Amino acid sequence: MAADVVGYSRLVEADETSTLTSLKDLRQDVVEPLLAQHRGRLVKLMGDGLIAEFGSVVSAVACAAAIQTRLGKTQQRVAPERRIVLRIGINLGDVVVEGDDLLGDGVNVAARLEQACPPGGVLIAGAAYDQLPGKLDIGFTDAGELRLKNIARPMRTYRMEVEGASATGTAAGPLTERPAVAVLPFDNMGGDPGQDYFSDGITEDIITELSRFRELMVIARNSSFSFRGRSTDVREIGRTLGAGYLVEGSVRRAGPRVRITAQLVDARSGAHLWAERYDRALEDVFAIQEEIAQSIVATVAQRVIQDSEVAARRRPPGDVRVYDLFLQGNRLIDAFTPEEQARAQVLLKQAIQLDPGFARAYTTLAWFHLNRSVDTAVGVPRDRDEDRAVALRLAEQALTLDPNDSRVHSTLGYMYLMWRDFDRAEPHMDLALGMNPNDALIQMIWAWVQSCVGQPERALPAAGVALRLHPGHPNWYKYFLAHIQFQRGRYEEAADLLARITQDTPARHPRYMAWRAAACGHLGRIEEARRCAETFVEGVRSCWAGDPAAGPKEYVDWFVDVTYLRRGEDIERLREGLRLAGLPA
Repeated sequence: MAADVVGYSRLVEADETSTLTSLKDLRQDVVEPLLAQHRGRLVKLMGDGLIAEFGSVVSAVACAAAIQTRLGKTQQRVAPERRIVLRIGINLGDVVVEGDDLLGDGVNVAARLEQACPPGGVLIAGAAYDQLPGKLDIGFTDAGELRLKNIARPMRTYRMEVEGASATGTAAGPLTERPAVAVLPFDNMGGDPGQDYFSDGITEDIITELSRFRELMVIARNSSFSFRGRSTDVREIGRTLGAGYLVEGSVRRAGPRVRITAQLVDARSGAHLWAERYDRALEDVFAIQEEIAQSIVATVAQRVIQDSEVAARRRPPGDVRVYDLFLQGNRLIDAFTPEEQARAQVLLKQAIQLDPGFARAYTTLAWFHLNRSVDTAVGVPRDRDEDRAVALRLAEQALTLDPNDSRVHSTLGYMYLMWRDFDRAEPHMDLALGMNPNDALIQMIWAWVQSCVGQPERALPAAGVALRLHPGHPNWYKYFLAHIQFQRGRYEEAADLLARITQDTPARHPRYMAWRAAACGHLGRIEEARRCAETFVEGVRSCWAGDPAAGPKEYVDWFVDVTYLRRGEDIERLREGLRLAGLPA
């Protein structure tokens, strides 16, 4: 086990005496007693870290969890900028004993895992994780295969879900050396809450512009928007999101003009690095967004990006009224009540009527039709083919209008997958990922497509990037990850993920429960598998009440169809898991 103090140099520089005293107390009151309790041996103590060895992986992991949990609770009483935060790496491997010291590859890997670990977290090697199933009541998230410094082989890793660690500001963990930036929702200074959609749209488009620069890693919109209306220290926000820099600002819209203020903050120190105010005609809003993005890149990456290096940009609409309608419709598209969906459709159609060449309105309208093809409460199809056909046609239309937009390609790739047209889905998803690897949605959908076509090992690293880009990801990210793990034959990881996202409302997730039933079937957890299968059947039956001829066999056939698996052997493996769960597969 390797551990070190996050931001040790900063803490010592701010108050050396207090920091050293706190570290001594931490070692005596927390670390050493827990090492003794879990039969660990302190091998080496450095100023900002330690190396310890254990006779078993279970003891090492239990000790690390106890240290982080206790530290998280004790540090709640300390000001955020003075908190002692540890990161811990655990590896299972051979070591070389030299006197009282340990050397060798096993120690080096543990140290590199610690460096790659999120603050307040525990990152363990795959070899260590393989010793744990059924032995500890601790959750883990697959962190993908990481390339660790000076370690030639990629390392399979798992991130521990540490109780209480959020108090110390757990971040998602560095998967790249690129600076990470989060854009907080810009304040609506116009006084009319009904105009929030406009300031939100400006914020989202700045995120989109920033994401096109490969020098930066940009945190996904929904994660940064979770801080709306919360009075939280910027350093705490940075730690929570895993971002070194924050962008914040405001929008005031008055008649034909708009005023946008923006500032860039160093999330580690709270210092302001750059600020600007823009007073422009409303029609110039797109130029402002690009100007803000380039200014931030120039400040963070220490150089101005030439136009030739920037990924192809979406074409802005010719009329700001179109943009306004699009923003209103786009805001409603993920609100699944019939009234809001109908309103979104009207707004998006109006935008297209005013500017038939605005591709983004077509892609959003495509998602509306795809939403309408299923019962969005539980993901069970209604009369879906007509709406799916319209969705595909709209996505294809968007491509003819703007083939240089990454979201256009990802939307079209997704729509092709809905028709099981794998040969067309894959190249569009590849293009989308190449255009904008900073887009969490594109990374996760690309990963899912890879899993569907039988390449789950390729999918896993992309899913890890998506989770890093979007720390506040929705549950369907975990569903896609469970799909990937099932395809890899990692049934326990798949079942555990699905158990966590269905524990509160299992009946609302029949597809999730079917996957969980199949995973538990392969694991031999037959009683759990049968319970999940029964919940799956009841969930689908409630949606198909108007079709008395349908039964469990038809439900299973529908489910297998909407898993979008390309290879016959993958389909058979899924059906075998369902049969073990007692379903007529």
